[in-house]
Amino acid sequence: MSMEPISLDKAKAIAKNRGLKPGRVKGIQGVQFTKGDNERIEVISWPEFEKALDKRGLAVYESGGWMKIMKKPSQ
Repeated sequence: MSMEPISLDKAKAIAKNRGLKPGRVKGIQGVQFTKGDNERIEVISWPEFEKALDKRGLAVYESGGWMKIMKKPSQ
């Protein structure tokens, strides 16, 4: 199965069902999903998460319920 880009609304729904929150990796400003129990990742708001994705040219991709943050393809 290939990874397909999904909307942030769909990512929020999947995250909520899996107990995940948007997070930022301390020190490198990378973004990822977290359960909130890793001290190296700070939980951030969804608007902050979206802003970080846009700033870095990233999007949320999904396949079979698994989400991954990857670079948007060049256009």
